[in-house]
Amino acid sequence: MKTFWRSLLTALKITLIILLIVSLAGIGVLSWYFYDTTFAETPSDNAMFRFIESMVPARETQPTEPVIPTLPSTEATEPPTTEPPTTLPPEPEHVVATATIGTVGDLLMHQPVFASCQQSDGSYNFESIFRYVKDTITSLDYAVANLETTFGGDNYKYQGNPAFNCPDALADDVATAGFDMLLTANNHSGDTMGPGITRTVERVRQSGLVALGSQLNGEEPKFQIVDVNGIKIGMVCYTWAYSGDGTKFSLNGLSPVQDEGQMNYFVNSNPDKLYREAEQIMAQMKEQGAEATMMFIHWGVEYVTTENGLQDTIAQKLCNMGFDVIVGGHPHVVQPIDLLTSTVDPDHKTVVIYSLGNAVSNQRTGFSSLFPPGYTEDGVLFNVTFAKYSDGTVYLQDVDVIPTWVDMRTTVGRSYHILPLDSSRMDDWKQLLDLSDVGLSAATRSYNRTMGIVGEGLNLAKQYLAEAKELREANYLAAVIDLMYAA
Repeated sequence: MKTFWRSLLTALKITLIILLIVSLAGIGVLSWYFYDTTFAETPSDNAMFRFIESMVPARETQPTEPVIPTLPSTEATEPPTTEPPTTLPPEPEHVVATATIGTVGDLLMHQPVFASCQQSDGSYNFESIFRYVKDTITSLDYAVANLETTFGGDNYKYQGNPAFNCPDALADDVATAGFDMLLTANNHSGDTMGPGITRTVERVRQSGLVALGSQLNGEEPKFQIVDVNGIKIGMVCYTWAYSGDGTKFSLNGLSPVQDEGQMNYFVNSNPDKLYREAEQIMAQMKEQGAEATMMFIHWGVEYVTTENGLQDTIAQKLCNMGFDVIVGGHPHVVQPIDLLTSTVDPDHKTVVIYSLGNAVSNQRTGFSSLFPPGYTEDGVLFNVTFAKYSDGTVYLQDVDVIPTWVDMRTTVGRSYHILPLDSSRMDDWKQLLDLSDVGLSAATRSYNRTMGIVGEGLNLAKQYLAEAKELREANYLAAVIDLMYAA
């Protein structure tokens, strides 16, 4: 019986051992399976592993790492950058400088005019004449006036017509008023003879002003080139004379002046001298860099408010030569503005004002039956503006006028004033110009007289110049567009 129970116990032990071995083997196989799946290490080459692997069902090969799908980014992405162009498109040609030149009419210094400027100590001060126009003159880039007298000095009597001679202080006070140049070629420029011509030029220059139209001698140039804001403007001045024979001349019917080189003059009966010399001067000015040209000329018939045939002929000749602007004087009344077309070069135009009238004088209404009522009290500040473009070319860009009126007052003694009748400030004339009701009415009549003479021609010239500017700048822009397309 004991033997039976021992045999049974032994069989159970063996069975438990076998079950344990089988269990351990199963655990090992499972462990290897999960180990291999997770870490993918290569199994050993020993027999045990080969045996265990042969007992495990075949399985699919797993990737060495989990594959994670790529999702589109939700972050904002910057657009791809492009390199900026290395050069900018060309800029159209444009205005880089302007120069406005203003010219007033005759400083016709009658004896009552300069006598009103004499002070208690016997000296003269002419600043009161320019009191109301000074701000307008100083606002210009360059200002010109016609000196209708001489500075002959104390060797000659201070007087007006017929042989004008004025105290020297006028030159200084003209400069103080803002002027830059005095025209010294007119029919009264020889009233103190050859010495007076010389002294007038010297006295004008001493005041810091430019004298145009007369010279110290024939060796000096007959023209000036003035640089105004970087624009070189060639200027020349001529006057008609009573007579001249190539060696001497008479300007006002007085004794002839012996040194012909002192004065730029021509004779009405034979203007060929003017044409010949003007052509030579134009060439010289161009050679010396003049970019625009102006002719100041003393001509016409006194007290007539329209130009005559000779003025028209001379103006057309000067236009054909290429002058851009012609500014006339001598009639002592305002004459029209016109726009001329060259018969040599139809693309060239010239603006002409035939007479600026008086800036200051004693030619009052009713003073003489020769004077048309009121007109000798009228004048014009004639302004021209030149423009330089970035390609170096210069054009006449605009013209304008401010009528002026000679106001004579007798409240405290006698005084003369040049009043600028600026239409943009018409409502303020009475206050700005210290006018009474009577004075305001007279100023208004003067303005209307002047604009009635120059208005039509002024509008014609302004319209043409505005259209020419618009077309010019459109062509400049078109040229840039063509270059851009060509590139």
